[in-house]
Amino acid sequence: MKGDVWTPGTTERVENPVDEEAERERIEIGLLLEGLFRLYGYDFRHYAYPTLRRRIYHRLYGERLQTVSELQARVMHDRNCMERLVSDLVIHVTEMFRDPSLFAAFRQKVIPLLRNVPAIRIWHAGCSTGEEVYSMAILLYEEGLYDRTMLYATDMNEDVLQRAEKGVYPLTKMREYTKNYIHAGGKDEFSRYYTTADDAAYLQSFLRKNIVFAQHNLVTDRSFNEFHVIFCRNVLIYFNSELQSKVHDLMYESLSRSGVFILGDKETITFTKHAACYEMIDPQEKMYCKIK
Repeated sequence: MKGDVWTPGTTERVENPVDEEAERERIEIGLLLEGLFRLYGYDFRHYAYPTLRRRIYHRLYGERLQTVSELQARVMHDRNCMERLVSDLVIHVTEMFRDPSLFAAFRQKVIPLLRNVPAIRIWHAGCSTGEEVYSMAILLYEEGLYDRTMLYATDMNEDVLQRAEKGVYPLTKMREYTKNYIHAGGKDEFSRYYTTADDAAYLQSFLRKNIVFAQHNLVTDRSFNEFHVIFCRNVLIYFNSELQSKVHDLMYESLSRSGVFILGDKETITFTKHAACYEMIDPQEKMYCKIK
């Protein structure tokens, strides 16, 4: 039996309590993730185990439960609990013009490629609460391309999509966002893009007119359009190699010929089966052009 140890001088095996407990925990977590997938369609079965375990226990303690099996039972019968768990499992770290050098490089190297495209389609996969897609809307507006662009912002989490669609952010964040905007090559006063009330910043409504927010699961859903640019930043780092391969297949299928694929700074296409299909545009900013 897995998890047992053999003691010299005996004819029987005795269980190692530590190994047995770890195996029980893995089984419980596996059953929880399988139930989450089969009942609700959220597939975390191939996520990195240490991260999953830590976040599952965070939710377990938040629900005041004792075991993962108890959490599984509650998730199976309580959709609100399921949504709280999914929110914990999906990491949402974003800000407007995050990594300003990326947006500066986009202005310099990608905008010229888009000027001759009559109807531009850009996909922000895993958009979280929307800061990245609004940043792109501002950049395109300043470059005179926004009116002929459709931005598709997707996430698997409906709650963050609802927040993204509102375009309302804490006023305390605006100073940091303004610095990012300036370093990203902003051409105007950042304050013109929002109004303030009740300690909140409300993005101007014209920034939302060409954005489509939609629920999409990178693991289980298929391609839904062909895009000239795809942002998929800091999503793949939480997947194992099998899941990363599936997402890379989806990105390749969704990107037009000569389209631009942008990853996070710790992500790469180097070891994927599609590596030879891309040409590096900017190695520091992880920008790739699909060449075949």
